[in-house]
Amino acid sequence: MSTERLTFPGAQGHELSARLEVPENRPVRSSAIFAHCFTCSKDSKAAVMVARALAEHGIAVLRFDFTGLGESGGAFGDTTFSGSVDDVRAAADLMTQRGLAPRLLIGHSLGGAAVLLASPSLSSVKAVATIGTPAEPQHATHLFHRDREAIVRDGSAHVTIADRSFRIGEAMIHDLERVTLLESMPALQRALLIMHAPEDTVVPISHAARLYGAARHSKSFISLTGADHLLTREGDARYAAAVLAAWAERYIAE
Repeated sequence: MSTERLTFPGAQGHELSARLEVPENRPVRSSAIFAHCFTCSKDSKAAVMVARALAEHGIAVLRFDFTGLGESGGAFGDTTFSGSVDDVRAAADLMTQRGLAPRLLIGHSLGGAAVLLASPSLSSVKAVATIGTPAEPQHATHLFHRDREAIVRDGSAHVTIADRSFRIGEAMIHDLERVTLLESMPALQRALLIMHAPEDTVVPISHAARLYGAARHSKSFISLTGADHLLTREGDARYAAAVLAAWAERYIAE
């Protein structure tokens, strides 16, 4: 596949950095968007492996950095989860303008919640896949629960997540706790694939069961047995990518 560097305006007006993986020496059969996990980036192992595996199957994939993360503009401390949902919609606008209106949305962890909430407003989307996604966005607040008091008291605070420092704003907490996901699942009206590792210690697999129970058919579940939350082992990322590519064939082929 070939990788194209792109930028586009996000929901808050900042330039977002993206990579478009396009099949080489074969026609583009369909297109997709990959939304990365909370505080991750478009260059996470899961994002890269899944995007490139789909490209090998003739599916063009856009992976991008949410506002304030990776190479994208803006300050993460000023963002909200709802803003990330709008960033997914902005990414879909970019793809549509390029004649690649997305038929598949893929989200990792909290990125999965973002694509689930964005998809009903995107008429081109026929299928959604999630990897290690929480049943409610507010689950992400457990990553910085010790700092919650400081964030609320001061309006924002620097927290450490996965050995990296981020500034989290009070607006992020309130937004994560306000947005509901399970209640919106019946309105998804797209084919759904839920992938989750039974050993996931960041988002327990019980979240996958709740998402599956709230969704309507057509829905599928794949166990990523032995994998960790971030799919840090290449073999786990490749397996998830291969399964996703095979599943998507039924729903998104032009």
